[in-house]
Amino acid sequence: MAEPERIKPDCELIGQNGNIYNLMGIASRTLRESGMKQQAEEMFERITGGDCRDYYQALGIIGEYVNITGPDEQDNTMTMGGM
Repeated sequence: MAEPERIKPDCELIGQNGNIYNLMGIASRTLRESGMKQQAEEMFERITGGDCRDYYQALGIIGEYVNITGPDEQDNTMTMGGM
């Protein structure tokens, strides 16, 4: 059975300092502010736990938890699966 799509808050990462730790911090803060502390901790562990091998894989994991947006796309709503 397929895993249900996650509800993901919008997170303005486009145009930010691209350091992966900075992006993880912004995404974690967005998740926590949206009442998703457990998802923030899970995302952090998946990226830093040793299974994540490169920057692009880390970005992909972040994108599983938040909708990556730019400054003109932020609308502070919750959406399903990035659609």
